[in-house]
Formats: sequence, C-alpha cells, structure tokens
Amino acid sequence: MGLRKFKPVTPGTRFRVGASFTEITATKPEKSLVVSSKKSGGRNNTGKMTMRYMGGGHKKSYRLIDFKRDKFDIPATVATVEYDPNRTARIALLHYADGEKRYIIAPEGLQVGSVILSGDKAAPEVGNTLKLSNIPLGSIIHNVEIHPGKGAQLARSAGAYAQLAARDGKYATLKMPSGETRLILTTCLATIGAVSNSDHANEVLGKAGRKRWLGRRPRTRPVAMNPVDHPMGGGEGRSSGGHPRSRNGVLAKGFKTRELKKYSNRYIIERRKK
Repeated sequence: MGLRKFKPVTPGTRFRVGASFTEITATKPEKSLVVSSKKSGGRNNTGKMTMRYMGGGHKKSYRLIDFKRDKFDIPATVATVEYDPNRTARIALLHYADGEKRYIIAPEGLQVGSVILSGDKAAPEVGNTLKLSNIPLGSIIHNVEIHPGKGAQLARSAGAYAQLAARDGKYATLKMPSGETRLILTTCLATIGAVSNSDHANEVLGKAGRKRWLGRRPRTRPVAMNPVDHPMGGGEGRSSGGHPRSRNGVLAKGFKTRELKKYSNRYIIERRKK
C-alpha cells in the first residue's frame, strides 16, 4: 500500500496524490455479496432538499460487509483484497471452510492465502477476531464492538486502530483513535491489527471534478451569504462574519454539543484532546 504522484500533464494532475492500488488483487466484486444502492441527492421523500451540497457522484454498488464475525471456530482463507467505493479502507473476501463467502474490512498486512479465525480458539494474530478478555494487553485492534453481538462500530476507517490498555473486572480500558480513553465490556469482539490503507489521509484529489465524482457539490462559505441565509452572512465589504456558528445559530469552535446526561458518559475515563 502506497501513494502515487502524477506528472503535471494537466492542471488536475499537478498536485494530485493518489493511491497506488498495488494491494488490490481483484477488480470485480463477488456477485452474491453486492446489492444496489440508491442515492438521495440530499432530497427527502417529497423531493425537498434537506441536506445541502450533496448530489451527483459515480454510480456505486454496496458490498455487504461482515462486521459481526460470528462464524466462530470455522477457518477462512483470504481469496482477494479489493477496493470498496463505499469506505476508505480496503476489503477482503473470505472463503470459509464450509463454503460460505463473506467480505471483511481488510487489516494492514493481510495477504491473499492467509487463514484467519474468529472465536475463543483463535490466536491473537492479524485478522483474527477475539473477545477483549482473550486479547493480550497492549495489542493494536480495530473493528471493536460497543455492545456484545451488535457488530463492530469503532475503529473501522482507513488506518484506524485502538489499543487495549488494561482490564479490570468485566470492563477493558481502550485508547481510542481520537485519543479518548474509555471502558468496553470484555465480552465484546475486536479484530487484531490496524485497518488497511493508512495512506488515505495523505491523498490529494487535485481537482474539483474528483470531489464531484464522490457526490459532493461545491460548498458556499457562510460569510459570502446574505443575512437571510446564514447568521454569518451580510455586512459591508469583506467583513469577518462574527462568531463562527452553524446555519441554525449553534456556536462552533469550543461550544459543547454533547448531551450532559448521555448514557455512555460513565464509560469515558478521559475525553479526547482538543
């Protein structure tokens, strides 16, 4: 996995930095694990635009990803590593010993032909899924569950990982990708290793058109709007726009929007760094 710089043949390639795709081993997805996906273009069921700056984009099919990893003690062989247009990470196609096929988020370093396992009998090796109670302290993990059996919800994007810091009773202490330290039940599953495609953060699109291919329309700066459109609009000349805030008037840059009595507050030991 690496990055590729382009010769400045056109203005769009002058500063473009893209993925090299050297780890990709198949170009067509597994047909049985693909479903159609429909775009909303930011419109609701009546056709009214409810989310701005959405629309267009290349047509995509959705790959069904196994976030639960609930085929316990059945070995699976990695058949391919593929590109997924719906996420930043790469995905891997598994062929289970009983004949079933499933997609998973591909961890860094997973190779075609590798055999991985899920369950209590699995060794703490890259790609294997275990309960937090069975993972050695200090391990790098991803695809972490919050509620046992619900499926992975934490550390799923490209290059992301959490670290298992400690265990005390029925809770494990995890250092999250954001820097937050929090408690998770030791009966929750997690996968060993970091998520693939860690160079995604260093990619440069190079031109506005590539943003449009992703389904994102041009965003208007609030200070360029009129007062009727945004609290930061209006003024004579190039005025600063006042305190940064959202279209609805909610302050940005420091104003806390988290619920004071949120259920998960008790599980957070240390908040993320500002």
